[in-house]
Amino acid sequence: QVQLVESGGGLVQAGGSLRLSCAASGRTFSRCRMGWFRQAPGKEREFAAAISRSGGRTYYADSVKGRFTISRDNVKNMVTLQMNSTKPEDTAIYYCACDVDFESSWPWTFDYWGQGTQVTVSS
Repeated sequence: QVQLVESGGGLVQAGGSLRLSCAASGRTFSRCRMGWFRQAPGKEREFAAAISRSGGRTYYADSVKGRFTISRDNVKNMVTLQMNSTKPEDTAIYYCACDVDFESSWPWTFDYWGQGTQVTVSS
């Protein structure tokens, strides 16, 4: 099983930047397609960004495209979400997730989830 722990959340002023990290356990991390999701109060969890096992392919929701960048380091077992040009509507709990399916087409199904980290963007 894959254990995921998010960090880096906090308060940022609109237009500012924040960097979220997701640390994954064990030797199975390289099997994971990784994704970032977010959930605002009273709303359903929504997809933000995803990255393939090698890091060669990325996917972004329209709401974050051009502002957020997902990356991974398979040596450090870590996935990062760089958030630039933040907006108040980015305020949410951010979760990282792992999809262990083998070569399934997009969209992926995510099997393991972290506990989340709070991001608040002030206006």
